[in-house]
Amino acid sequence: MFQKLKQFKNMRDKAKVIHEKLSQEHVEGSAGFGKVKIMINGAQQIESVDIDENLIAPGNKNKLQDLIKDAANDAIQKCHKVMAEKMKDSMGDFQMPDLG
Repeated sequence: MFQKLKQFKNMRDKAKVIHEKLSQEHVEGSAGFGKVKIMINGAQQIESVDIDENLIAPGNKNKLQDLIKDAANDAIQKCHKVMAEKMKDSMGDFQMPDLG
């Protein structure tokens, strides 16, 4: 039983290290051929939004909203890929302990 508790502690410690590594990652998503850019971190929090001046004009509201949504989704998808790679690299041959 103590061995299983030790395995859980090791898993928790490893998860903490992975989380810290991921929070240091930064990914940029874009839409509208780069006219809208959103930078997010590994915790999927938006850090910055850059919008081309030409999009900030009367009558562009719907287009701008769609581009912001698309850029955010692009950044999130890229972030998921980075997270998966980091977790794969960090976990290596790690196996979940037998809980039974």
